[in-house]
Amino acid sequence: MKDLKKIVGINLKYYRYKEGLSQEEFYEKYKLSVKYFANLERGNINMKLDTLQLLAEVLEVPPTELITYSEQRVITQKRIDEKSEKITN
Repeated sequence: MKDLKKIVGINLKYYRYKEGLSQEEFYEKYKLSVKYFANLERGNINMKLDTLQLLAEVLEVPPTELITYSEQRVITQKRIDEKSEKITN
């Protein structure tokens, strides 16, 4: 089984990018803690089920989408991260 925290982080980042929002825009739009959400995206921390439900509502996806492993989302995230690294270097 894959690490559920990492899966949730990948999915959060995927759906945020799908909305076309940077981390800062996302935090501001939904009044989320920058540090907390960044750690969730990196898969560094656990979250309460209430938080999972809130984020699913914010992203307008079923909560199951945030805990479901998708190889396609992993591939998409790797491509996005590679593009971001090229831009910052």
